[in-house]
Amino acid sequence: MECAAKGSGGRCGGAATRLCARCEAVAYCSLSHQIAHWTRHKHECDRLQQQMKSVQVLNEFPFTFSLEATFQVCAKRETRCSFLSRRGLHQVRMWMHECRCGASFASFDCLGLDSGWDLPSILCPCCGPKSPAEQLHSWRDYYKWRCIPLDSPVALLLQWPLTIYHAARLVGIAALNPETSDKLCIHYLGPEKELLQLAVFGELLALFPGVNIHIELVGPAIPPQRDGEKIIISKYPCCNEDNCECKIASKNTFLGTQSGSTSALTLQLWQGFYHDRYRDIVKDSFPHIVIALNGGIAAYSSWLPSIELIEKIDTPAVFTDYCEEACHLAASCIKTVSERPLKIPVQLNPFRQPMAVEDSVLLLPCYSNCFLFGM
Repeated sequence: MECAAKGSGGRCGGAATRLCARCEAVAYCSLSHQIAHWTRHKHECDRLQQQMKSVQVLNEFPFTFSLEATFQVCAKRETRCSFLSRRGLHQVRMWMHECRCGASFASFDCLGLDSGWDLPSILCPCCGPKSPAEQLHSWRDYYKWRCIPLDSPVALLLQWPLTIYHAARLVGIAALNPETSDKLCIHYLGPEKELLQLAVFGELLALFPGVNIHIELVGPAIPPQRDGEKIIISKYPCCNEDNCECKIASKNTFLGTQSGSTSALTLQLWQGFYHDRYRDIVKDSFPHIVIALNGGIAAYSSWLPSIELIEKIDTPAVFTDYCEEACHLAASCIKTVSERPLKIPVQLNPFRQPMAVEDSVLLLPCYSNCFLFGM
């Protein structure tokens, strides 16, 4: 764990082993760094103390590997690399970006959308579901619906489409009726790692049956040479079994509703910031919802003009971050722009990634897409 005062003063003198006695959420390398950092930390100490009381809730998942992926990762008895290695997934295609030694974003141009799960069919959603989804409230609901055993690690990657699904439910647009509204337009801001895992977005075909989904992926991490590119996803990532029906293209799309309508998923890439590209995007695509996952709004001043734009167009927007404290800081930034409270208060995301972030600055367990809030 890093010293909470790192970068704000003199060089750290060793390991960060000195805890704040009040909140026990941050640690310091020395007494001098702790004293120097108090002028800043005193404004967050009480909040962090309250958040530390919910540690057990943050770590609650229904999976057989939950202890391994939460407490043991936080205690450094387990790593993401070792977790993936035991499952034969370390540095394997979509999974290679789930640990520190994964590929860089420079490999985005080399990664094909035909990436599969590299798991047996019983462990992954490689084909369409047996029935349309009822309301899904948790990972347990999802795994039951897709008939996947709770020892499957696919939730690590499915965090993206399931968080989109949950965000849409929160703003009241999840239960779209293809007979009255067959299009869902999403402006998805600031994608990074998910650009290397785009194949998993195919699960939206099952989550929104009979709906034409258009996702505008907007962010500086998108390679300039791919700006404006359209990607059509018409199937689910395949399993690693040669004789599975997912290998047959005609059986790899979800047939949707009883009327026979099919879902369609189109992704379009936009390089740059949302406020700079908005005019180009909305020529053909006004959003039903704006989504920014793991946005880090409080950490980057470049978010402010985009927040101002979202407030102006009065479109529902949902954001996530790695911990509750980051969301509260982001909410304060948003309030300075909107001058009104959040429409969706900070809350735990039931579809957060079920593996803790390694070496977090806080002793609070941090998870990808852990908490969400909306304006």
